[in-house]
Formats: sequence, structure tokens, C-alpha cells
Amino acid sequence: MNAPRYPLGRSWLTLTGALALHVADEAAHGFLSVYNPAVRALRETIPWLPLPTFSFGLWLTGLILAVMVLFVFTPVAVHGRRWIIVVAHVYAFLMLGNGTVHLAYSAYSHLAMPGVWSSPLLLVAAAWLWLEARCAWRESA
Repeated sequence: MNAPRYPLGRSWLTLTGALALHVADEAAHGFLSVYNPAVRALRETIPWLPLPTFSFGLWLTGLILAVMVLFVFTPVAVHGRRWIIVVAHVYAFLMLGNGTVHLAYSAYSHLAMPGVWSSPLLLVAAAWLWLEARCAWRESA
């Protein structure tokens, strides 16, 4: 068993909390009213693009379950096993992309995309997890 890596666990927990807030922000501000039409338009120009459309219930249930699973893995992140460090890098990278897309789309369209208000917190938390995962990876080598 690895020695506890509390900074990795805390940054994992913080990012997961930020993601939960981000999901609530998206749900409260009608994210699917932007996402689904954008996916349909993309499919018209790029028919092979494998992006799904969602009903609100399915989308929200899936995200709530994902956030719950991420919360459950917090104790594993505390112990910093190498596989969770790899997962932490992927998780941080995806959330950096998520937050960036929300901000970039909002800037491009001059409209506040649903989820944009929580995106800065998501970016900061994801950057912190990325840095802690890098440190944990070097320490575990």
C-alpha cells in the first residue's frame, strides 16, 4: 500500500466538487438547448462524427452517476497508486478541455454558454489536480 498522498486526494476531491457545481450550472441554465442543436449541425457537415444527443433526464442522470463515482475514488487518489495517478492526469486534461470550451464558445458567440460561470473554478481545480498528479508520478517512480 502506498503512503497517503493527501495533496492528490484533496485536489481530486476539489475537482470533483467543482465538476458537481459545473453540472448544476449547466443543468440550471439549459446546456442541452445549446449542445443538442450544435451536435445536429455538426452531423450535417461531418456525418461520421460520433457525438450523441441526449434527453435531459438521461444526460443529468449520467453526469450525477459519473460525479458520484469520482467522489468514491477520492480515497484511492489519497493513496496515490500509479494507475489512479494516470487516471488523474486524464481527468484533469478532460476538465481543462471542458472549461476551456465553455469559455471559448462564450467568447466566440458573445453569449454566456450554460456552464460558463463555473468554468473558471473547473479550470483552476483541474490545473491543481494536473500539478499534483505530476508530483505524485515523479514521487512514485
